[in-house]
Amino acid sequence: MNSSTSKEAVINSKVIKIYNERAKRYDVSTLILYNLLGMRVNRHRKLAVKKLNLKKGDTVVEIGCGTGGNFLYLEEQVSGNGKIIGVDLTPAMLVEAESRVKENGWKNVELLQSGGESFEFPKNVDAIISTFALTMIPEYDRVICDGADALKQGGKWVVMDFRAPQNWLKRFVPLLVTLVKPYGGTIEMADRHPWESMGKYMSNVVVKGFWFGMAYIAEATKR
Repeated sequence: MNSSTSKEAVINSKVIKIYNERAKRYDVSTLILYNLLGMRVNRHRKLAVKKLNLKKGDTVVEIGCGTGGNFLYLEEQVSGNGKIIGVDLTPAMLVEAESRVKENGWKNVELLQSGGESFEFPKNVDAIISTFALTMIPEYDRVICDGADALKQGGKWVVMDFRAPQNWLKRFVPLLVTLVKPYGGTIEMADRHPWESMGKYMSNVVVKGFWFGMAYIAEATKR
């Protein structure tokens, strides 16, 4: 095992520990946190999914699907004859996602346990999405590259995540990190810019900020 692989294993084990402990109350706790911060997260989830330009019958991969908070919006787009592939590192989060799938009677959702950096994307998928997960992966550039390679021509990659604001609020980044630290957030995440990687491997990159510039939705197209 080389030093890079060893570092990945250590980070992944920490993330798994955090989310295994939080899985059962994750949806409630994060919704409370987002509401306290004035962020209407479900509205932005729906907007991020809309930017995928999905059609009925499409196949979409979600990296860091967690408990399946995006599944309802994805289902509305791909319908029952499409397919959703939910990928997450943490077993307990996938258990919660599976419960959500069963409760809703969705038959077209496949759940896979994997880190985003080691996931083997199926070829010619129609779209890929990741919300509030990708910047937790130090190898995010590799994830975006591999995903872009797997997309069909015209397919969309969409990322929604936090970022360091480029305005007077930048001074509050340490406070924001403190708020997300219980969920695995670190100050290093502020230096990770997935939208720049999207520009390296795809075209038509559009980035729109929200929540006073401390979060964003980025979209790119494979040409």
